[in-house]
Amino acid sequence: MLLASKLPPLAFTFDIDGVLLRGPHTIPAARRALDMLNGANPMRVKIPFILLTNGGGVGEEARRRKLSSQLGVELQQTQILQAHTILKSVVHKYENKPVLVLGGRNDDVRKVAEGYGFKHVYTTLDVLAWKPEVWPFHELTPEERASTKPVDFSQTPISAIFVFHDPRNWSLDIQIIIDVLRARGIIGGPYLDTPEHADHHGDGRIHGKDANAPIELVFCNPDLLWKSDFPQPRLGQGAFREAFQAVYKALVGKAYPYVQYGKPTTATYKFAEKVLKDRLEELQGGPVDHNPESDIAGANGAGWESVLVRTGVYDPAQGPPAHTPTYVAEDVEEAVRWAIERSMGRKVD
Repeated sequence: MLLASKLPPLAFTFDIDGVLLRGPHTIPAARRALDMLNGANPMRVKIPFILLTNGGGVGEEARRRKLSSQLGVELQQTQILQAHTILKSVVHKYENKPVLVLGGRNDDVRKVAEGYGFKHVYTTLDVLAWKPEVWPFHELTPEERASTKPVDFSQTPISAIFVFHDPRNWSLDIQIIIDVLRARGIIGGPYLDTPEHADHHGDGRIHGKDANAPIELVFCNPDLLWKSDFPQPRLGQGAFREAFQAVYKALVGKAYPYVQYGKPTTATYKFAEKVLKDRLEELQGGPVDHNPESDIAGANGAGWESVLVRTGVYDPAQGPPAHTPTYVAEDVEEAVRWAIERSMGRKVD
């Protein structure tokens, strides 16, 4: 059930990496914090919460099962919002059109996209299987080849590119993105942004194609860095985006317009707020985050109270956080206790 009517509505949005988990390992305070939300609190009520992460690469149900096992708490699929979950809201635009998806291993993100409702989903490994000369510096492994679909990309115009998860082969993926964008969807077709292919008729069409119709490019995670078991943060999808844009700009002279989802974008927080509003008639968000560059910035921008925990990317030795949270806690247990005490107006024993 929800909070008793005598209390103000309280709901939590947690990041996962650095708050509940560090790499594959559960942070000890996480189980105690979730137990409090599941009723082990002075009000003896369950407090709604969702998990909002810039991670992804698998379906929400698979992530739910794994997290339930890791955390020792039974979660619902609707409590899991990954970086690419928001793409469910744009399926209607591309449901019956060919799209290219990037990230993860083999065709894992293809399966996720198909689960969302996209019907014609392709990967850069499909492209490499079609024409190995597209990128002769990588030979498909037997496992990779088994994950591909046969398709003639010269007859398959790509309508959009979705970077679901962190790409594993940056050079291959950057090359194919550039091929798609510069040839307006036809891999192997002429680049239509060069002078010899300029629109000399003034009707915006080249060789029967609409040369002014850009291919939508969507990134789901803006994080430059993420926290793993390694002592120093690792490069994330945001770094891949920057690498792609640097190459594209060097070739074309300007950056390519793109759509960015994931924390701290407004679109992602509005999506999360809608999920929480489905669980509460009136929302008072209380996100618990680990990365001041994305989590705290997004929470503050959405008008939510925010808690920064010291178990994530934030390093106090580097100075104060770039974005000021409502509260700084040692771990997620302290953060939850602080929020409950704030809601009740008294200390929790």
